[in-house]
Amino acid sequence: MKKIIFVDDDLGITDIAKLLFERAGYEITIFLKGAPLMTHHELPDLYILDKQLPDIDGLEICRKLKSNKHTKSIPVIMLSANPDIKRLAKLAGADDAAEKPFSLAALRSMAKHHTEE
Repeated sequence: MKKIIFVDDDLGITDIAKLLFERAGYEITIFLKGAPLMTHHELPDLYILDKQLPDIDGLEICRKLKSNKHTKSIPVIMLSANPDIKRLAKLAGADDAAEKPFSLAALRSMAKHHTEE
């Protein structure tokens, strides 16, 4: 079973993500803040990160993941209400990005694409 780590402080989004990805056959771990992720040692097949978190900017987390030898090859999808998220995510090293509000089907498709490569 493919594993996703999903980081977002919006409980509505995390509840929907949990339901969406579990129904699609993924194991999903949710974090509401970025700091706990930085000490989490179980590696997923995919990270999905919100840009705007209460403690650490998601783009900074992405840069850290992509500069770490253990996590640099794991795909990262960035989420944000920022209309410039695709450009910002690319600069941070993310593999993909979606602007909020996003289509659940599009997010599921994006996740599938990055976990089946």
